[in-house]
Amino acid sequence: MKRIQIEIDDQASENLAELVRRINVNAGPDPFNSHGPLTVKKLVAMLLEDAGMVISRPGSWEGSNMADVLRGHGYKA
Repeated sequence: MKRIQIEIDDQASENLAELVRRINVNAGPDPFNSHGPLTVKKLVAMLLEDAGMVISRPGSWEGSNMADVLRGHGYKA
């Protein structure tokens, strides 16, 4: 298991906290979502896992959609 530490600005932190709050309010029961109730930490870990699927599972919806997001930012894997 690896630990990654990042720094983000205060506004990005507030936006992520609000996003997690909204996601949890609108989430269905646990069996209908992949990671249960989210925290910012769990959200970021989930997104990093999906980014890794660009390599490990490029044809999956997670990997292909994350590749699209990266292309939208001007990056190609």
